[in-house]
Amino acid sequence: MNRLKELEARRRALLERCDAQRAELGARLADLAPFGVRGVLRNPLTWMAAVAGMLFLGRTRQVLTFTLWLRSALSIAGRAARLVRTLSQLRGRGAPEGPDPPRS
Repeated sequence: MNRLKELEARRRALLERCDAQRAELGARLADLAPFGVRGVLRNPLTWMAAVAGMLFLGRTRQVLTFTLWLRSALSIAGRAARLVRTLSQLRGRGAPEGPDPPRS
């Protein structure tokens, strides 16, 4: 029973520590509020630092997989945008010029 009480006390201590860290993280994010979290995420330097951190943490395979996936997704998005632009231009050419015909 002594071991069980020991483990429960350790668990409580860890949960308190997690709560403290969560509160600290919330306070730090609140400090970023004037600049905005979205503003931080739009900064390319932030993304480069995140990728470098993941590489240094030994997650090279996951970083490379994510990078290749992101590259493919951006390529597909670019092609889709080009297709939409082309379709809208074609649709614009087929429309009659001048005022709309009267509707009855």
